[in-house]
Amino acid sequence: MALTQVETSGLSGSGASSNSTTGNVFSQTGPFKNRIINGDMRIDQRNAGASVSTASGNNAYTLDRFQIYYAQTSKFTVQQNAGSVTPPAGFSNYLGITSSSAYSSIAADYFFVRQHVEGYNIADLAWGTANASAVTLSFWVRSSLTGTFAGVLRNSAENLSYVFTYSISSANTWTAIKVNIAGPTTGTWLTTNGIGVEVHWDIGSGSNGKTGTTGSWQSGGFFSATGATSVVGTNGATFYITGVQLEAGSVATPFERRSYGQELSLCQRYYTYFGGKAGSNLIFQGYGGSSSFPTTNQLVFPSRMRTSPTIAREGTWTSSNVSTLDFGYVNEMNLSVGAVVSSAGNFYIFADSADDKITASAEL
Repeated sequence: MALTQVETSGLSGSGASSNSTTGNVFSQTGPFKNRIINGDMRIDQRNAGASVSTASGNNAYTLDRFQIYYAQTSKFTVQQNAGSVTPPAGFSNYLGITSSSAYSSIAADYFFVRQHVEGYNIADLAWGTANASAVTLSFWVRSSLTGTFAGVLRNSAENLSYVFTYSISSANTWTAIKVNIAGPTTGTWLTTNGIGVEVHWDIGSGSNGKTGTTGSWQSGGFFSATGATSVVGTNGATFYITGVQLEAGSVATPFERRSYGQELSLCQRYYTYFGGKAGSNLIFQGYGGSSSFPTTNQLVFPSRMRTSPTIAREGTWTSSNVSTLDFGYVNEMNLSVGAVVSSAGNFYIFADSADDKITASAEL
């Protein structure tokens, strides 16, 4: 399998290919050096490898922690291991985007995939101060298209952006990208459980979100760079990415390989679910004296969530004498669930298939 490696330096302000690095060279080599969660695209709790269509809304979470954002529907699909190509050595999964048409973006359009990194996980970088640490963003990318592609780092207020470009010179070939980014000494950067930094990869945004200035921090909430290749502009075009790492310092170190259990637990801070498989033991039953709340059950989240999550029931559960489930008290640790019976008597409701879930989302 042919592989290409490209190193991009933005520290000089040019955004051109270079081997030079400058700035704070602090580098973290201990646990959790990678601020990106699920960068090797192993975890897909919501979809279990199924394709996600951009058919409604303007954003959706696909593989865990990675969100697609789009101004127009039905322009591309996202799937874990789309196209079933061989990933780079050392990886088993990737996030795959496939264009659904040849769409010419209008000025106000935006199409990108991103991850919001929690403020707690960048607090040590001291961004917005004179001691701001440089970071390195590295990833593997493959596309059926060639040319110059773009991405961006932005603060939570989306008024300070670092737009970078990178090149894919060989179609359908995995290319290693390394981007050196100077630490921003200005701007507001959250160090709480809010959005610390947004990391984007553009796949076809319109001119309103583009800038001709790359390789340096600038005012504004940009999506892309002028002249960047549009994936949604070519029917059937593909864009695959894996091995995403954001780390302190100006050197791209080997990808941090956390255990599956560790990575899943990190993902479950933002999204988790109960049920979700045939024969699940997620069942609520008892006797109701009237149409009320005859019983309350407590579900404990597998990981402490970022904040009190939004709860939803999905699927068509098997039930008797129950009109719905009622969700009561919820916090970062647990959730109370009550059944609303239709009339006095015995009742039950249980999840018996893969689409039957209680979901909890605390995404950024």
